[in-house]
Amino acid sequence: MSQSHETRTAQAGPWVIDTREIGHRAGSSRAYTRNAPAPAGFGLDMIKVPEGEPVELDLLAESVVEGVLVSGTASAELSGECVRCLDPVSEEIEVEIRELFAYPDSATDTSTDDDEVERVVDDLIDLEPVVRDAMLLSLPSAPLCSPDCQGLCSGCGVKWAELAPEHTHETIDPRWAALQERFGGTEEEK
Repeated sequence: MSQSHETRTAQAGPWVIDTREIGHRAGSSRAYTRNAPAPAGFGLDMIKVPEGEPVELDLLAESVVEGVLVSGTASAELSGECVRCLDPVSEEIEVEIRELFAYPDSATDTSTDDDEVERVVDDLIDLEPVVRDAMLLSLPSAPLCSPDCQGLCSGCGVKWAELAPEHTHETIDPRWAALQERFGGTEEEK
């Protein structure tokens, strides 16, 4: 490998594929397996891939007439909070990637809008937006620590799983509070 090629690839980073490694002849391909650090914003409010955590890419880049077809998987460890009890949640996500990156001045320029197809820019493919979008669409919008999580008691804020079955909070309707003050406590208190 030439030093200028190594320098160019190193500058591009682990999210970028140099299409010159594949060639522009339809049918040529190259497999890529690499770990790329997750940038900020790789998730939702309640669950995400923490910034800097590795995203494992296992991809095949194939040269086709219109550009480069990238297919394979991306996987990472997620961390977040349960939406019911706020306990930590940790799970693994794996998403399928299949995206065409069109060559400049290919037929896709006239047949598609700019935002419909990703583009090869200066012989480079940036995988980050494609992987981020695929992961965001696959993330649970309401992550749970367990499927049967009961959440927190709205009265005291303790997890229902840690409370006794007879746990209650007596609340008096403010409209009846004056009667309770006038006639004393509840029947149970007398």
